[in-house]
Amino acid sequence: MCGGFTCSKNALIALNILYVMVGFLLIGVGVYARAASIVPNLPIVGGILACGIILILISILGLAGAVKHHQVMLFFYMIVLFLLFLIQFSIASSCLAVNSEQQQEFAEEGWNRVPDSMRKEVQDTFLCCGFNLTSVSSNDPSCELIQKECCSGIAGNCQCPPCLYKLEDKINYAFKLCGGLGIFFSFTEFIGVWLTVRYRNQKDPRGLPSAFL
Repeated sequence: MCGGFTCSKNALIALNILYVMVGFLLIGVGVYARAASIVPNLPIVGGILACGIILILISILGLAGAVKHHQVMLFFYMIVLFLLFLIQFSIASSCLAVNSEQQQEFAEEGWNRVPDSMRKEVQDTFLCCGFNLTSVSSNDPSCELIQKECCSGIAGNCQCPPCLYKLEDKINYAFKLCGGLGIFFSFTEFIGVWLTVRYRNQKDPRGLPSAFL
């Protein structure tokens, strides 16, 4: 019978194996988001990365508790998983709710924090100069070389576009991708909490009658 002890045990084990895979997927998405946007200091993307790592650690606890039907392990697993659900749901919702202006603020904060070598790499890669139109190119000597390469063969007044225009589509895609996946998988964590509560209240038919107590 699928509602019995063995089915609940196997379902919880399978769900935790899925969580391990999801954890690695979230880490991969977070790494891709940082690589795609080049500027690595996007705090919400970092939150998705942290959730992926924590999810893997929690899954190990859940697997151990499910295999042994250990009440204490399952209790802490249930509590921590529910807290992770709340955190991940909030972060993923934030990713989807962030508008273009807020994305620009996050990106500009990251741009200002990264070392000059990172900014130069971004400018060389995308042939852009500065972060936005208000950026003063004289503060960034690397813009002089980029300006020559960007305007090569162009007569008259020429100016390289700011890097924001080159990066905004990639940053927006990274936020939406992280948010969508985070929302989807956060609901699987809620299912895990419900399944754990159910499994804890079931008695192992192969054990002693007093084993549950």
